[in-house]
Amino acid sequence: MITAGVGLSVLIVLVVGIAVARKVDGDSANYLVAGRQLGVPLVAVALTTAAVDSNATVGNTDLSATYGFWAGASLALGLAVCLLLAGLFLARPMNQMGLFTLGDFFARRYNRPVEVVSSVLMVFAFTILLAGNLVAMGFLMETFTSMSYDAGVVLAVCLVLAYTIGGGLFSDAYTAVIQAVITGIATVVLFVWVANEYGIAIPDGLGPFDLGQLTDTGQGAAVNWATLISLGIGDLVAIDFMQRIFAAKSPAAAQKACFIGAGATAVVGVLWSLIALTSVSALGLTSENGPIIYQLLDHHAPVILAILSLSGIVAASFSTASGAILATSAVAVRNIAGVRREVAPGHHDPLLRWTRVAMLPVVAVAVVLAIRVSQTGILLTLAFDLMLACLAGPFLLGLFWKRSTSTAALVAAGVGLAVRLVLLALVPTLYGVPNDLFYIDNTMVDAGLDGWATLVAASVSLVAFVVTSLLTSSQPDEEIDLRTLPAGEMSVSGG
Repeated sequence: MITAGVGLSVLIVLVVGIAVARKVDGDSANYLVAGRQLGVPLVAVALTTAAVDSNATVGNTDLSATYGFWAGASLALGLAVCLLLAGLFLARPMNQMGLFTLGDFFARRYNRPVEVVSSVLMVFAFTILLAGNLVAMGFLMETFTSMSYDAGVVLAVCLVLAYTIGGGLFSDAYTAVIQAVITGIATVVLFVWVANEYGIAIPDGLGPFDLGQLTDTGQGAAVNWATLISLGIGDLVAIDFMQRIFAAKSPAAAQKACFIGAGATAVVGVLWSLIALTSVSALGLTSENGPIIYQLLDHHAPVILAILSLSGIVAASFSTASGAILATSAVAVRNIAGVRREVAPGHHDPLLRWTRVAMLPVVAVAVVLAIRVSQTGILLTLAFDLMLACLAGPFLLGLFWKRSTSTAALVAAGVGLAVRLVLLALVPTLYGVPNDLFYIDNTMVDAGLDGWATLVAASVSLVAFVVTSLLTSSQPDEEIDLRTLPAGEMSVSGG
């Protein structure tokens, strides 16, 4: 019954996603940025569902149950901070630029080499993000059906691809409404049921007011701060968030949507963390037996509540996965391969066609990664850890500091990536869990550097960017101050 109920919610999403695909009308502008005509409600919902994914729900509950409130809630709170900062500083200028992808910003502000390097890094990071959402879906299918984890991952990506490949951001935005309603209702109802059934019980030392989690490295403070910073700042270089900001019909709409999304994301994240902590305290659940939330729903919650909550997790995962597939493929085709939009009568738009084709290798790599590293929240944080280390400086300072140069952007990206990968290889844990991704056994570094590695790599990259900018000059093909151009004059040459 649970499987049938969740399957029905998936079917509704698929039908709506496929039905609105006709809005694309053969134009990549409709496919990538929904014709730049989305109002505040649609953009706000799309941003919220992009933030509230399986990492902010399933990953959040596992980390909260094991390490405390701040270990898990930081996933959602970091994303909420990101949307708040985007609303305060970025939404208006980025929407005014008339861009199709975030890679276009690096192309216009700097030069072609910076565009390619930054785009490769973004594609890499967002493939990791996509994998994190597939992990949660794989575990869900393994827990509630007879399907294996690997098969569940493959099925999930096929379902998301079924409507994303047809309708692009139009399908993503309209299905996000259904997904947001399901996720929102599921979150509130599950929290009310847990509070009524067990009370809100917090294990000693693990609650939101146990601030040792933010001040004592022995309680994971370094990791928790690294999570908040990598998501709060590193996620500003988020190609799926920016895709939605570009799609807003006006700068004001983009800004308002960011603020709404920030509030909704914070509320949902906090509630899921409290649910997890109560499950530990009242029921003795541990993540050693699988995802905490799946254990709660499978063995303790009423069937109807299990269906609703699991549908919410699926909806959240689908929305983020859809946006990640679309944005990653678009950056790969437009900013790495250099394909441009063409809308001449009688001709197929090559940007539209090749973006759809590129989705296949993107999801293939994500599937392999999801099967190799079956961690949800960790994959999310790692994705934006890389963005923080490599591109946050060139992006943010590039927008607001005229002295930023293309040479500095390349140096910062290279130094940040090198330092982060070296530290990743040396530190035996990754955000508190064993480093199964890229660890070289050594005696030089222990787990005490976990968390600090994120801050070190970001700091070194930022210093390298500033110093190099001061020592080098802008090149003729750089746009010194994007913010001075009127709206409509900032689209990348060639469409």
